[in-house]
Order: sequence, then structure tokens, then C-alpha cells
Amino acid sequence: MQENFGIRMKIKERRKAPVFKLGSTDGTEFNLKKKNKKIVIFFYPKDDTPGCTLETRDFSKLYKKFKSKKCEIIGISKDSIESHLKFKKKNRISFELLSDDKKKVQKLYGVWGLKTFLGKKFMGTIRSTFFIKNGIVIKVWTNVRVKDHAKEVLKFV
Repeated sequence: MQENFGIRMKIKERRKAPVFKLGSTDGTEFNLKKKNKKIVIFFYPKDDTPGCTLETRDFSKLYKKFKSKKCEIIGISKDSIESHLKFKKKNRISFELLSDDKKKVQKLYGVWGLKTFLGKKFMGTIRSTFFIKNGIVIKVWTNVRVKDHAKEVLKFV
């Protein structure tokens, strides 16, 4: 997807998920094209901030339940792998985090866009989650509210 004069293009449900490759905290390159199963991808703005930490911890607490449903979880932000590794260790995160430091995947998925905070407008990551099964986008959550979001996603999966 692309950004056009501040208008974000939306990824539609029941359509093929845009494929991408990104560096992962496990030291490998994550390639969505090679993932032919269930996967939850959540995009978050920044490591070690209150909302992002809560959301990531919540997904981590439920990780075994997702795995029991044969579903992988991946978190993506624009932070570096080094930042992700510190964040992951500090918060005992069970799954891999991917670095989208050039914001290419965020733009591809339509989650990099205009935000407003305390009356100021700026470009940033719009907290969003995608459930993908066999390469097809099954469900999209946008402008996510952190509280109980991971539980809601697990219930859907």
C-alpha cells in the first residue's frame, strides 16, 4: 500500500497479505512469504513506552495460548534490532520483534500515517494488528486500544 497526500491506503480483509522481509531479533531475516500458517502481526510505535510495553507484554503472556492454536506472533516497529533486543530482554518477551527502521513495511500495510497528539499533528505508526492465515488477511484491527487487545485477538484466532 502507499501513502497518497496523507491518505492511508487500507489493507482489505480476505485479500492476499503484502509480503515482506525484515531483520528479526533471532538474528535471521523474517520472510512473510515463507510463513504458510496463522500469524498475528502487530505494529506498535516505540519500544519501552507505556502503551507499547503493555501491549507487547500482553501478547507475550498469551503466547503459549496462541502457539496452542498454531499461531505465531510478530511485533514490528521502526526501532532498531539493538533496541528490540534490550526491550525483549527487559520485558521477557516470548516472540520475535522485527525492525522496520526505513518504515517500508509500515507504509506497505498502511500503518504509517498522520497522527494527532495534544493538538499536534505528526507522522507516526498507527497501532494496528493483522491476523493472516495461509497468506490471506483474515482480520484487521486499526487504531488499537491496548487494554485487552491481545485477549480480543486470541479470542478471534
